[in-house]
Amino acid sequence: MILGAVLLPIEISYLLRWGAELAGHPLAVIGMVIVMALLMSFGLPGSLCFWLIAPFHAPLLSISMLLVGSVAGAMGAYRLGKGLGDAWRPGRLARQVLNLLGKRSDFLTQCALRILPGFPHAFVNLAGGVLHLPLAGFFVAAVVGLAVKWTVYAQAVHGMVSASQAEQALGLGTLLPLIILALLLALGGLAKRWFFSQSKTDSLPPP
Repeated sequence: MILGAVLLPIEISYLLRWGAELAGHPLAVIGMVIVMALLMSFGLPGSLCFWLIAPFHAPLLSISMLLVGSVAGAMGAYRLGKGLGDAWRPGRLARQVLNLLGKRSDFLTQCALRILPGFPHAFVNLAGGVLHLPLAGFFVAAVVGLAVKWTVYAQAVHGMVSASQAEQALGLGTLLPLIILALLLALGGLAKRWFFSQSKTDSLPPP
């Protein structure tokens, strides 16, 4: 089912139907987390699993599942990117992400990219490995950013059983706070960068 969703266009209605069927199987919780982690480890859209999880489980459980799966996938993709190195040939958008993180890879910027709705996490994960970003900072930013995003998303769609309900739940009213938070974090990263650059300039001895 999930392989078909990766290879072919898929409607939310189909994912919701599959999620409803899987919700009754005890092993499905572990299975969906593993599938999500594997998909994201190879740069595939593991976020599709969101629609199999969030509407059918209590928010706390679904957030935990999504966080474990996505962070594990982020670490897997990081290692893949690290192994690829210069052999990675990214497309235009992925190249822009790579260039951005090459210039600004501070914690706040990484969190902002994770929180921003619709931003492709696969590019962030692979770029982190290609650029050899510090693993500890990469991991913490992934945990914090994804925890914020999944909390908002999971609470918004919990109990939604139709595609129209789900799409309305993730409308502008839900996503706007995430967009604002992401912008504030990005601005905070810029301000921090400017402050340290000014501090270094002021500390230089006079000519």
